[in-house]
Order: sequence, then C-alpha cells, then structure tokens
Amino acid sequence: MTTATMVTHGRTMDTEMVRPRRSLEELVDRLMAAMFPAQQETAPATETPSVTKSVHEARRLRQAGDLDGGLAILAGVDAAKATQREARWAFSEWKQLVKRRFGGRGALVYSQGTGRAAALVPHGDGGTLEVAAVLGMRWRPGKVVSGRSLRDLRPLSGGV
Repeated sequence: MTTATMVTHGRTMDTEMVRPRRSLEELVDRLMAAMFPAQQETAPATETPSVTKSVHEARRLRQAGDLDGGLAILAGVDAAKATQREARWAFSEWKQLVKRRFGGRGALVYSQGTGRAAALVPHGDGGTLEVAAVLGMRWRPGKVVSGRSLRDLRPLSGGV
C-alpha cells in the first residue's frame, strides 16, 4: 500500500493507493479452490459444475432464503465425481435444506449410498410416498413410489 499526495483546487490531500477490493463471493470461491484443488473448473461451461461449487451455491441460496433453489442445485450433483468428503458435505447441506423445507410434513430420507438420497413425504392413501427432493439421483420431485419397496427408509429427524 502506498500513500500519494494529491493537489485538487489548491488543497493538498493524502490518498491511499489501494488495489480494488474483491467481492466476498470471489474470496470464498478462491478458498474453495484452495481446499479442494482436484475440483477446479477448467472444463467448458457445458459440463456440470463441481460438487464444491454446487454445495457453495446451495448454501448461499439457503442463507438467502431460497430453499427450493438450493435443493434444485443439489439435485443435479454428480457424486461419482466427488471425494467422500465432498459427498458428505453435499449430503449435510442437502439435509439442512430438506429439514427447513419439508421437516414439518413427516419427511423420510431414503439413501442409496454416499452422495445419493431422496426426501419422501406421505402421499394420499398412506401406502405411497412422494419424492420431495433428491440428491444425485435420477428421480424427480413429484414422483410417487411405494414405501414397502424401499429399504433404509428413515425419519428425517433420525440419525441419518
């Protein structure tokens, strides 16, 4: 940082020469790139974003109050490209979003392994469940499934 003297209309003023400040979002992106160097984006924009960037964006939307937007971003996460640490981080963020959005509706969580899960809510007759949100699965919200055919179905508030 340097200090310069500026003369304007007969006045002498000391001004600091400071480089432009970076936005908080840019700083966080740089931090994420440093924490997860293998997930840096060098591919064209047509590919899906990295797990790290997706989780970061979903968290930003959750904090802004856009729960559905955050869930939509995490629905497209490809856990096959993620490390186990990143997949767990994505699941944790997804679960927080699901709790806030569907926690009062008796939601259940169905998990097919690390980085793949679905939040299901009771549908109509009680024997079927409706998909409310997904993480890295092909199912889409609104799909109706039988609760009897799903193993590892747990309450959202339980120890998932």
